[in-house]
Amino acid sequence: MQWAPVLMIQDTSNQLSLFKSESASESVSAPVASYGWMGSSAQFLAISLSDWLDQLSRRYHDLYNQRPTTTQIQAWQDCGERLQQQLTLLRPLRPDSSAWTLIFEYELPHEGGRRPDLVLLAAGQILVLEFKQKTHPSQADLDQVAAYARDLAEYHRASHHRPVVPILVPTRRTGESQPYKEGQGVQVLAVSELAAWLSQLEQASDLDPTTWVQSDYAPLPSVMQAARRIFQQEPLPEIKRARSAGIPELLEYLYRLVEQAQANHERHLVLITGVPGAGKTLVGLQFVYQHPVQHDQQRPAVFLSGNGPLITVLQYALKSKAFVQPVRNFYLHHEVRRQTAPTEHLIVFDEAQRAWDAERMAEKYGIDRAAAGAVLRIAERVPDWCVVVGLMGEGQEIHVGEEEGLEQWNQGLSQASAIWQVHCAPGQTEFFPAVPPDRLYAHKRFNLTTSLRSHLASHVQTWVAHLLAGELGQAAILMPKLRQAGFAAYLTHDLAVAKAYCRERYRHQPQKRYGLLASSRARNLAAYGIPNDYYATSRLNMGAWYIDPPDSPLSCCALERAVTEFGCQGLELDFPIIGWGDDLRWDETAWSSSVRQKNVRNPLRLRINSYRVLLTRGRDGLIVFVPPEAKMKNTYETLHAAGLEVLSTLI
Repeated sequence: MQWAPVLMIQDTSNQLSLFKSESASESVSAPVASYGWMGSSAQFLAISLSDWLDQLSRRYHDLYNQRPTTTQIQAWQDCGERLQQQLTLLRPLRPDSSAWTLIFEYELPHEGGRRPDLVLLAAGQILVLEFKQKTHPSQADLDQVAAYARDLAEYHRASHHRPVVPILVPTRRTGESQPYKEGQGVQVLAVSELAAWLSQLEQASDLDPTTWVQSDYAPLPSVMQAARRIFQQEPLPEIKRARSAGIPELLEYLYRLVEQAQANHERHLVLITGVPGAGKTLVGLQFVYQHPVQHDQQRPAVFLSGNGPLITVLQYALKSKAFVQPVRNFYLHHEVRRQTAPTEHLIVFDEAQRAWDAERMAEKYGIDRAAAGAVLRIAERVPDWCVVVGLMGEGQEIHVGEEEGLEQWNQGLSQASAIWQVHCAPGQTEFFPAVPPDRLYAHKRFNLTTSLRSHLASHVQTWVAHLLAGELGQAAILMPKLRQAGFAAYLTHDLAVAKAYCRERYRHQPQKRYGLLASSRARNLAAYGIPNDYYATSRLNMGAWYIDPPDSPLSCCALERAVTEFGCQGLELDFPIIGWGDDLRWDETAWSSSVRQKNVRNPLRLRINSYRVLLTRGRDGLIVFVPPEAKMKNTYETLHAAGLEVLSTLI
């Protein structure tokens, strides 16, 4: 299946009219436009403020089946009054401004109600304005409007290759303002400055408002959203980032491989690696549920995972336990108890880097080989043909028994009784001396190097790698690129400030998810309000934590319960608050850890990988909280030196 675009449904009957006809026939056949009010500057100046507010309120009710709050109406009134004053002043300075288009409360489709206050199509440019009834905007305000502009530039087709400018207007500010910090690109203007600033806009090529408002908007969904769509046989959106990352081509290759294996009675092992957030799990889910197998079986494919939290969250989101299965049950049913042949010809093993070594498999299940070899031995019992896909994250081995990595797949192939053809990334061929060259296929398509989780922040993974390698200078050089891409990354000693930032930034965005993350081995975080101990985390309802709405006490957005590296691997948040504890500290020249774990050859490696997991969960950004303790001083200063900006409430 192709990654087909999900089309926006818009009111195309009369885009510049203030409201569509209320006739019965039109109310049935015409779709509701996803904005509150749209018209030219001349039309906006001609309408009375009361009529404009009435029409905004009616449209809001049409879209959300509820009346706007008194606070919302007051904010609209404040914005409308001031805009009409400034556009009146602008007219003699810029006569062409009468034809500029104002789109109030434009809802970003598929984004759970996210909507900037105003999109102004002016002089061929796209201006995204947020009005805040404040004297001084907060950092959350700045990042909110920057994110609107970023997402329009990246995911809105008619905005591609166009200037998209975020503008923040604190309506209580007076006097001249200064542009926000260079690099983030947010223009902060007092209301009194709007007319003069707009009059200086340089004319770009014409932009048709009807075309713009009807254009496709297709962000990549989160893992949970994508699972729902796949499960319901809905198309996933296509974004240029996913296509440039090679995901559609990889899926097409897998589909062709399945057809080949079925026709020629072959067995194939495909190992797909990638940076955190590159879409490995999405590839696996889509492959399993939209494959080309012609078979009379009810379930010719299975998605297995050793990641218990991922399974729990997906099953909670889908209200079904048949969608994904624990790999533990697969071992027990087909190897430990019955040694039967699976009915599935397609087996996807998610988080394959977490596969246990032989010692751990013997301890837990009494199986005499490593997990990779066990999966291959079970797959060999499948009649005629089989395709096994292993999805492997880079540098995310965090459990006891997970330190062997790719080597155990080579060992499993050396123990295999069937002939396997192996597909992997070019840099991995050296790990497979047991496979004859004529059965080893290497291609870059099997290594997903682009992060889709963090939107435009293509340098996030590299920044994390530099930080954890102690390469602080290289990390600091990359951070401005992250900010330019709209990825906000902060540092604080005050957990209350971090919580306030998230609540303020996502106040009117109920689909957004933010929450507390922490290393399981940190011992000093619980005293500061991050309960990461075993008792607290084992009692947490993982499904509710990720899925429930912000007003639920079980939701991550309540900011009361924390998830550790074991609970967030393979999952994501829009904005995590990461507690950096005393289990990984900077000792002047390198990272060190006093943690000791039984049966672990390199405890420091597991601690570093744990923080790699924690630091790569965010889609919009992250905040690192470091306890204000003397022993954490060097760590705090190191994170600051690596480019994290100290979070403040006001600019």
